[in-house]
Amino acid sequence: MATLSTLKFITAKRTTQLPVAVQRRNKLLLRLDEQLQNARAIAEGKMFSVMRKRKTTDSEGVSAYTNVPKKLRTWWWKQENGKIAFSVRYGATVIALNAKGANAIEVANMSELVNALTVVQDAVVAGELDEQIVSAGAKLRAGFKR
Repeated sequence: MATLSTLKFITAKRTTQLPVAVQRRNKLLLRLDEQLQNARAIAEGKMFSVMRKRKTTDSEGVSAYTNVPKKLRTWWWKQENGKIAFSVRYGATVIALNAKGANAIEVANMSELVNALTVVQDAVVAGELDEQIVSAGAKLRAGFKR
């Protein structure tokens, strides 16, 4: 019993599900990380692709999972003035990034894009965009209801 007395005992209940805001934040963080890795690769002159598993069946009827590249749509585009603009998306919905309703961020080049994506990622981790994420998620779910 002497060894157990060195530990701190508590009464705790394990939660079975994360709150909705945290689930949506994690989903957005996953997509932001893909965009960030893609931007870093392009800035370095390399190619980046996200792999996903797909179930395939060969001619003998044996099915197996194979890795195939996932189509990754970039969230940024080049503007007429030569600068790069990017918007943050939750599914197909563009998220408003501030109280004024701005939906895009403008940067000068790819290295600034990487820095800006990192700042947005930090803001999502801090929960600064939770309200916008939850409303975008509700709007997205409303499209599936009949």
